[in-house]
Amino acid sequence: MTIERTEPATDAGERAMLEGWLDYHRRTLESKCEGLDDAQLRTASVEPSELSLLGLVRHMTEVERGWFRKVLADDDAGPLYYSDEDPDGEFHLTEADTWDEAYAAWQAEIAVARDNAARFALDDTSKGRSRLTDTPFNLRWIYTHMIEEYARHNGHADLIRERIDGATGD
Repeated sequence: MTIERTEPATDAGERAMLEGWLDYHRRTLESKCEGLDDAQLRTASVEPSELSLLGLVRHMTEVERGWFRKVLADDDAGPLYYSDEDPDGEFHLTEADTWDEAYAAWQAEIAVARDNAARFALDDTSKGRSRLTDTPFNLRWIYTHMIEEYARHNGHADLIRERIDGATGD
């Protein structure tokens, strides 16, 4: 199966543009993982780094959860993969960690993100706060940050995927 990615229309309105680019980058990360088995998805970029495609998907699950649940909607569902004792837990993989579980969790968080965002206008401020600041954020800022977050990590994913099997592309 080939992951379909569509750029937003060049004349799209602001919200459609932001949502379109966020979805484009979500699909890009998914495409970087396409066709790999769990062992390949756990392959670290380069020692001593633990950065892997599976870890990136788990990280983006936490990022979606944090911004669209905790910050935007003030729903602190708690972390899935990290803890106070292991703040980078999403990157600390074991043989028990699977693509099927991580993918299902990621897609569930994307669905919640879309539902929560649909209840806000771009200028509406968040009901919650981030763990780093007590400042509220408007939805526009959160969308822009999420696009930046995915774009940065998709660059990491490009390099990891090329290391695994030589596949390159955008």
